Formats: sequence, structure tokens, C-alpha cells
Amino acid sequence: MGSRLSKLFLLIPLVFLVVFFYVPLASILKTGLWENGLTLRHISAVLANDYHRRVIAFTIGQAIASTLLTLALGLPGAYIFARYDFPGKGTIKAILTVPFVMPSVMVALGYILLFGKSGFITGLIGRDLGILYSWKGILLAHAFYNFPIVIRMVSSLWQRVNPHYEEAAMALGAKGWTLFRKVTLPMISPAIFASAMLTFVFCFLSFSIPLIIGGYRYATIEVDIFTSIMVLLDFKTGSALAIIQIILSMGFMYLYLRALDAYAKREEQRVFRKPRPFTRRDWLSLKGLFVGVYSIIIFLFIVSPLLAVLYDSLRFNDAWSLEWYRRIFSTEYNPMFGATTLDAVRNSLTFGLATIFLSVLVALPIAYALHRWDFKAKRLFDVLVMLPLASSAITLGLGYIRVFHSTRLYFTAWIIIAAHTVIAYPFVLRAVSTSLKKIRPNLWEAALSLGAKEWKAFLRVELPLALGGVIVGAIFAFAMSIAELGATYMLAKPEYTTMTVAIYKFLGARQFGSASALSVLLMAVSTLSFLIIERVGEEVW
Repeated sequence: MGSRLSKLFLLIPLVFLVVFFYVPLASILKTGLWENGLTLRHISAVLANDYHRRVIAFTIGQAIASTLLTLALGLPGAYIFARYDFPGKGTIKAILTVPFVMPSVMVALGYILLFGKSGFITGLIGRDLGILYSWKGILLAHAFYNFPIVIRMVSSLWQRVNPHYEEAAMALGAKGWTLFRKVTLPMISPAIFASAMLTFVFCFLSFSIPLIIGGYRYATIEVDIFTSIMVLLDFKTGSALAIIQIILSMGFMYLYLRALDAYAKREEQRVFRKPRPFTRRDWLSLKGLFVGVYSIIIFLFIVSPLLAVLYDSLRFNDAWSLEWYRRIFSTEYNPMFGATTLDAVRNSLTFGLATIFLSVLVALPIAYALHRWDFKAKRLFDVLVMLPLASSAITLGLGYIRVFHSTRLYFTAWIIIAAHTVIAYPFVLRAVSTSLKKIRPNLWEAALSLGAKEWKAFLRVELPLALGGVIVGAIFAFAMSIAELGATYMLAKPEYTTMTVAIYKFLGARQFGSASALSVLLMAVSTLSFLIIERVGEEVW
């Protein structure tokens, strides 16, 4: 274990997590499990209700189907990025990663503009494909949202597959599908399983996409919790549903962390295969045809919703115009959300910067403790500090309503920043932890042998070397903050409306132009963020 000062350093983030995550979580457990003593009556009532049972079954089913579709779209891309080099590869990879931090309301807007009754594709082919307001739309949007995870995680490990194993198998006659199935696949399987589990967790906890694209007919547990609390004001049912969701998501998160361990061990391999250039001869082969067809599918699947939003933001009264952008940057009061649209932009940026500061402050000591200290129940500690990743924004918002509604902190900017920090900090923790694992331990030992204290060795030797992970985590925290909707919608006063909440309200009022202009602004910020991440070269997952 560390020194007394190091332990004090760790105490700060632990207190933050207790106050802003575990106490709200405990309040939900109390609401759902306590009524003049311990009771399972509310959970039993939920499980006995046909509607709630269908919602739970649909939530798990759509998460499985979304994960399979995401893998089908992501694995070919992972192969291309791992094996080949081509002009603009880093930029393309950054652009393909942008959907992951796009506000889900923006994704929903893109699909409405494409597949709605007056959408571009509906008008082009002359009929409604039935994608909007259906389970098909939910699966497509989830795959759009999560396939960057598969590409980044699997391609990263694929590049580390030792080519000597494949060469030995080829010398023994293995080739094509047999070579991949018996040699390559077992070596990249930890990345496939880890990315699949993380995708499953995100789809299982999804809120905005099922709400907007699926509607109440295809509600998930998240939508059911939100409806119970915000519409029906039934906190007992909402809490019981949240408890069921927490139990299930904790199990899924445990599987993800186990898979992540295997992935991290494989990724530690020093072998790094240099991708070979994709030549003109490759383009004229079957491989080139595959890459071309795949590129067209991904362009239509990923870029078309983004282009639809961009196009809509530049059209006003059937003419090209910047009117929607003028409106979002005006200081005119908007009664729809009780603030100006410019205030919403300012709030999002302010909350995002504050989230960076707090999430790095919380993640650094925890990452250091997991990296440097050896203690009993370390695995349990790792699971507990990563538990916010398995908890949804709606559940967090419910907990804050139960705990802080009678305090001065409620309805302030700080309660929103705290919620954003709890949501974002697990990504910072993983980014920093990944960077720390890459540092040779003898550097730290050398600093100690020269008389440096433990904490000083960390600050002066290890932290500068792990700065890339800190930067990547900070950018990710910012992107997650400006994209967050569920908790912000539940907790924010009108004057603290964010861009994402404003987009959601514009969508509800069918004001697509303003929603599109705000979405393009968020898209630009997200793209810039991931271009920086690609330049830094560190992984978050």
C-alpha cells in the first residue's frame, strides 16, 4: 500500500463517489426495497406486470441484436485499419469515431430526416421503409452509435497479432478462412468479446434512441424508469425498475471487465505489425472490391445521417441560408426552454470544461492506486469504482432527485456538473490506466532509489509519461458531457439548459432547422476532439 499522503490523495475521489454516486444509489435501493422494513413487493409487482416484463425482455433482446449488428459492421473495418495503410487513415478513423460521442438526440434527428414520412430517403424511393418508430430503427441507430468501439478495440489488438504464428500455419498449409478461424480469431477474440460486452452495456442502458425512434411501443427499461418518474410520478415503480436494471447491468459490466483484462494482457504484446500500403493492384482484386463495397455501406450508414443534419441546417424556406445558425447564436429569449439558445451553447461548454477538471481529479488517484498498489479485494475495488459505467444517466438522475431535492445543491449548476463527472470519469480512468500500464516500472523504481517520495515519483516521472492518456480522457470527458441528455433533462433549471436538451425540445416541437444547426455545432466539436485523440495516439477502451 502507499504512503499516508498517497492515501489522503485517494480519499478525495472516494468521498466524491460516495456522495454523488453511492449515496444516490443507496437511496434508490431504499425506495425500492424498504417500506416499514425490507420488502420485495415493488420488484415483485414490476415482474408480475405484463408490460414491464415485455419491456425488460425487449431491452435485453434489442441489446443482443444491436451488438450482433454492430459486430457485423465493425469487424470488417477493424481488419482494414489493422492490415492496411492509406492516405488520410488517421482522419478517417477519427471521423468514424465521432458517432460514439454524438448526442443520441442528434442521431435520432438524422434518422428522422432520412427515414421520416417527409425524409430524404422516403422521398427518393417513394415509400416509407418502416425504419422510424420501430425496432429496426433502434438497432440501426445503436449500431451507428457503437461500431467505432469495435473498430478501435479490435484493430488495435489485430495489429499486435504476431505474424510468425500465421506464417507457421501457412507453412503447414492453412490459408484463407481456415487460417483466420484457427489462428487469427483466437488471438483477437479478447478484443471482440470486450468490445461486444461494452456495446451490449451501452445498448442495454440506452435512453434517447429508444424514446425518440422507438416510442413508447418499443420502450426500454430506461424509458420505463423515466416515464414512471417524470410522467406518472411513481417513484416506487421507478426505483424497482432501476434496481432490476442495476443488478443486470452490474453482471454485464463484470463480464466486460473480465474481458477487458484478457484484452489488456494481449495488447501488452510488444509485437506491432506495420500495416502495408493498399496499392492499385489491391484495388483491382476481390479484396479491393470488398473494401470498396464496405466503404460505400459505411458511408451511407455513418455519413448520410450526419450529412442529412448538415443539409437541413443550411436550408430555410426551401432555399440555401444561414438563418438557423443566426438564430442559435442570437440573444433572443426562447420560451420553449426558458433561456436563449446562446445560453444553451455557453452552458454546454461550461459544464464540459468543469467536467474535465473534476473527472481528471477523480480518476487520477484511483488509476494510480490500481496501477501501483497491491491490496486485498483489489478486483472488487476495480469493479466498484467502475460501477458508474454500468449505471444509467436516468438512474443517476432519479438518485439525485431522491437525495438532493431538499438541499441547496439541487437546481444548481453544480449538481449537473457532478452528474456529468460521474458519467464521464470511468472513461478518463480507463484512458489513464492504459497509459500507466505502458510505463516501464524500472523508471519509478529508479526515482525511488534516488530518494524521491512515492507521490513525487508519480508526479515527476510517471504522470508526464502518461500525459497522453490524461489528455485523451479529458477530451472524452468533455465530449461525454456536452452529449449528455438524461440526467441533465431531469435536473436542469431552464437557465441551465444545454445544447442537447435544447435539441431534444426543438425535436419535440418539430423545429428541425434549429435542432440541425445546434447538432452541426456539436458535430464539429466532437470531430475536432477525436482528431486530437488520433494525434495523441492513446486508446480509451
